[in-house]
Amino acid sequence: MRNMQFNTIALSLPLVLALAACGDSPTNEAQPAAAKAEIHADSGEIVMTEDQIRSAGIQIGRPLIGGAGTIELPATIDGDPQGTQVVSAAIGGRVVSLTRNLGQSVGRGQTLAVIESREAASLNAEIEAAQARLGLANSTLAREQRLFAQRVSPEQDLIAARTAAAEARIALRLAQGQMTAAGRGGGSFNRVSVTAPLSGQVIGRSIVLGQTVAADAELFRVADLSTISLSLNLQPQDAGRVRPGANVTVEAPGRRGSARISFVSPALDANTRLVPAIATLENRDGQWRVGEAVTASVSLSGDGGNGAIRVPLTAVQTYEGKSVLFVRSATGFRAMPVAIGDTSGDSVMIRSGLKGNEQIATVNSFTLKAELGKGEASHED
Repeated sequence: MRNMQFNTIALSLPLVLALAACGDSPTNEAQPAAAKAEIHADSGEIVMTEDQIRSAGIQIGRPLIGGAGTIELPATIDGDPQGTQVVSAAIGGRVVSLTRNLGQSVGRGQTLAVIESREAASLNAEIEAAQARLGLANSTLAREQRLFAQRVSPEQDLIAARTAAAEARIALRLAQGQMTAAGRGGGSFNRVSVTAPLSGQVIGRSIVLGQTVAADAELFRVADLSTISLSLNLQPQDAGRVRPGANVTVEAPGRRGSARISFVSPALDANTRLVPAIATLENRDGQWRVGEAVTASVSLSGDGGNGAIRVPLTAVQTYEGKSVLFVRSATGFRAMPVAIGDTSGDSVMIRSGLKGNEQIATVNSFTLKAELGKGEASHED
């Protein structure tokens, strides 16, 4: 492939008229001007006046220095795994009451549903029986203590009474513990309550009123959405440059937020061959929704550091297969080949070809590329 060549484009109207006026001159007198154009071809110079630059709508700016490189990729909003819990019933039965629906808020310990169950009746009966046995054992112990003090009963009867009372207390605690595990406060002898294990919102409900549910079946899913997660999938070559704590800019139509990388998987996903990563995102105002697709710009480490050079995407043009910037010169602009890096939003990193203190065409640089193409075609003719 032939090397890139650049022509000097003289856009000055007086010069064009002057050349036209010389049409009657001998052919050998036009040769010096053509020779001069050839001399400037390799420099990629485009001659423009200040008025011509303004008329073309070309804006000039300087590159941005500093900041780490970034990658932009799609992501999905998920509930925080540490702030999401499945709620199930410890015993099976029939749903007789539902107090919360999807999307509603709930406090920790508040009732979500009430289940009517034979097992609940058995557990309550066991508690009452244990309470009765404990009462009897305590009465027997008190009597034996009096009799022993009066030297009427032997000490072994007192010891037996104490043992019986201790066993009755243990049996009562066991029955109460089983009832607590199943749920309490159902409002009836054969009912138990299903309560929220944490404060948050109901994001899942798999039961309806009157339904019979089995023990340990999922009934609700409750999530604390004040902090949510961002699920990302990184290319293996990028994963090594993403560290826990790295900044992530999250964008969706009409919204923008900041998150931080909390986890980067040490293994590739077997199906996608990508590296899963998770970022933590504050959501106290509730502007982000679980399951929503967003765009994430992830900061990379080891990619130029504070000396990185970035320019607007609109400043970069492709000419003859190479990326170029148009740098301001004394007579107009000069096309500068550059090597580009990662993009971040509306900017791109420049890996080489630019010092960072130049003035470059940032808006409407495509007009300069067009003029350069015209000059190249004219030079070939």
